[in-house]
Amino acid sequence: MQSRYADGGWFAADFKGRCMRHPLQWFKHGLIFALCVAAAWAQALQVTDQRGVVVTLPKSPQRIVSLLPSLTESLCALGQCHRLVGRDRYSNHPASVLALPVVGGGLDPNIEAIVALRPDVVLLSVSSRAGDRLQALGIQVVALEPRTSADVQRVLTTLGTLLEVPDALRIWREIDAGVEAAVQSLPIYVKNTRVYFEVNNGPYAAGTTSFMGETLARLGAQNIIGPELGPFPKINPELVVRAKPDVIMIGQRSVHGLENRPGWAALRALREQRICVFTPAQSDVLVRPGPRMSEAARLMAQCLLEKAPP
Repeated sequence: MQSRYADGGWFAADFKGRCMRHPLQWFKHGLIFALCVAAAWAQALQVTDQRGVVVTLPKSPQRIVSLLPSLTESLCALGQCHRLVGRDRYSNHPASVLALPVVGGGLDPNIEAIVALRPDVVLLSVSSRAGDRLQALGIQVVALEPRTSADVQRVLTTLGTLLEVPDALRIWREIDAGVEAAVQSLPIYVKNTRVYFEVNNGPYAAGTTSFMGETLARLGAQNIIGPELGPFPKINPELVVRAKPDVIMIGQRSVHGLENRPGWAALRALREQRICVFTPAQSDVLVRPGPRMSEAARLMAQCLLEKAPP
């Protein structure tokens, strides 16, 4: 009986004839089918992503494409790296994901390459332009884009539900404990150090309300980028000149030519070389809101320890 019902054939070509010839039998089988559908629906898995969209899947996905490095890292931290079948070009941690097929950038990936991987679901950022196109092709997407510590906790909870991993928030507790250890490692003299953290060229800064700004605040530093500007604002370089930071944190990719920015040559942080220049690998750690946030806190703490004025 299973083979006859599995493809829904009785509800297509044979519907009229069978129903007319055997109404009671049809009712019985129809009831069985309805009960099966109801049972399958009851077992379906639902998550609400950051768009507020409820995504329904028949079961926990086994083939996943991730288009955001922080989501790739979080999925692997939950012990589910083996479900990944594809990644964006920037997902590079843990090292095992480097063997996965690359499907382009996170914001505008190669749709054909993703479809060829036959994913059960694609994890991407809210700002990605790929979501609508993938959904039009019948591929489920879950949009998640953590920008604050609270967002990170929500993402871990959502991934835990999606992957059916119990107590996914244990990862957050480990992060929080690591950040607190970094806080406790700092002497009192570094407290209230005024910091400018440049995320990348633009320049784009880490604001007070970003996960990076929240970590700086826990370390006792004062972020010169106020909350009114948002998590990662594009700023006027003159704002930094007026704010006069004690320490500048910046990636190796962006450090060239700082002294040529209008007024920056007079900044105390530049004159006294109170600049922490992070390698590309360190920058990856710092800008990804996920399992390595405690490592990011240690990098910031080490910077403050070495560069904060006495």
